[in-house]
Amino acid sequence: MKYPNAIKKTTRKTIDYANRGMDLESDLNLTNTYYLENNIAIVHKKPTPIRIVKVSFDNKKHATIKEAYFRLPSTTDYNGLYKGRYIDFEAKEVRLKSFPLSNINAHQIEHMRKVINHGGICFIIVRFTTLNKTFLFKGEDLIDYIDGEKAKSIPLAIFEEKGYLLKEAFMPRLNYIDIIDIAYLGGKV
Repeated sequence: MKYPNAIKKTTRKTIDYANRGMDLESDLNLTNTYYLENNIAIVHKKPTPIRIVKVSFDNKKHATIKEAYFRLPSTTDYNGLYKGRYIDFEAKEVRLKSFPLSNINAHQIEHMRKVINHGGICFIIVRFTTLNKTFLFKGEDLIDYIDGEKAKSIPLAIFEEKGYLLKEAFMPRLNYIDIIDIAYLGGKV
């Protein structure tokens, strides 16, 4: 477009890094709301435990947290109940064609071991963003891989072989409950 006085108008695309990893979380939150509203399951996102150190009061009704730190290492992202069984899972997004094991902390793996040892259903949901594929990967398979391999990541091929591809839909957005029925409760494919 030609502007008067030879002014050139340029637009600069800004990249917003603030909500990376939130697409999967948003999809899971929508899914969990659907499950709750339709009396299918009760699953909630766990809040990250923080300790507030400094607060600024701009006025009597508005406070801003100025300094805080994590109180305890967090366990996993979501937990709840389905058909009388405790479920617990972590959600991660990756851009690569493998899942770096550094994305899961040692205390989270230990937590998953405990949930499994007590008869709970535990898994991770991993979205490969560049491929637009989302998998449910059983906690038992994750722990077996970590214990048995010396690799620093889990290749996509392992997810395709042992994981369960979650299909996206309108509602529920990511129907992981159907996979729980198949993988844990003896349902049919």
